[in-house]
Amino acid sequence: MTVRRFPARRIAAAFACLYWGLCAAADLSEPIKPIPADVGTDPAKAALGRMLFHDIRLSKDNTISCASCHDLPTGGDDGRIVSLGVAEARGAINSPTVYNAAFNFKQFWDGRADTLHQQIDGPVQSAIEMASLWPDVLGKLYQDDQYPAMFEALYPDGITRPNAKDAIAEFLRSLTTPNSPFDRWLTGDAAALTEHERHGYELFKFYGCVSCHQGANVGGNMFQVFGVINEYFKRRGNITEADMGRYNITGNEADIHAFKVPSLRMAAYTAPYLHDGSAATLRDAVDAMFEFQLGRDAPGEDKEAIVAFIKTLAGESEELAQ
Repeated sequence: MTVRRFPARRIAAAFACLYWGLCAAADLSEPIKPIPADVGTDPAKAALGRMLFHDIRLSKDNTISCASCHDLPTGGDDGRIVSLGVAEARGAINSPTVYNAAFNFKQFWDGRADTLHQQIDGPVQSAIEMASLWPDVLGKLYQDDQYPAMFEALYPDGITRPNAKDAIAEFLRSLTTPNSPFDRWLTGDAAALTEHERHGYELFKFYGCVSCHQGANVGGNMFQVFGVINEYFKRRGNITEADMGRYNITGNEADIHAFKVPSLRMAAYTAPYLHDGSAATLRDAVDAMFEFQLGRDAPGEDKEAIVAFIKTLAGESEELAQ
């Protein structure tokens, strides 16, 4: 059996090399696109938003900030299965990275926010996250030595809820990670990837991973039911409200266990994986995708090559630890 499968993989890889142009550098037809180097944010608003993002006074008890659950130097999440809010309240779902969130077509796993502006209300007002009320937050900001003048310089009406959200959203839009090894390969640098990493991309497409993970964000642009094969939730058991996914928003039975497909751009940094944090490593996540989404198996060496490719998607940001 092994003797027959090995040549089949090599034939598939050779076909992908010829068909997709992966033997050296990429061509313009690739389903994954490079992250633009400049997304046109307002530097002054982004700087104000950065201060607010790191300000613990956005929480009810002045103990946590947005950065507490989205640590920028380490990848934009917190490395926990679920995050801890005020009084160490446990979250219901794994915190995704905020890097490249501007490229998502919806925000949150269940897509309940259409824009970054709308998304900000969620954690600020959630009882298990920051547990605040905006009037209380604004009152704290008015008492600060710097905020009143900074807001007035940017917004005619000064410190308001919409203006605070606008500044934070502008900062979030600035959190992109261009110039990854894979992006450099996409734009013509044939030496940016190793042969092993290029082969991982060939396999990523050959096995069908790219059907859900494509575009500039390598995900984040569609909903997909998790566990379409082999009934992940039936096997795991203990189904929670968060496990119901998009269904909680639409009430449509077709949306049960449907989630926004996560971006793979910063996956090299953001273990654990999946909405429930059940995959401790990238290899665990790839194994889960093969079993529960693709319904097929693959040799371990193929999966390791795919992991190597995924790691090439992480790009650069001044906020990342060097």
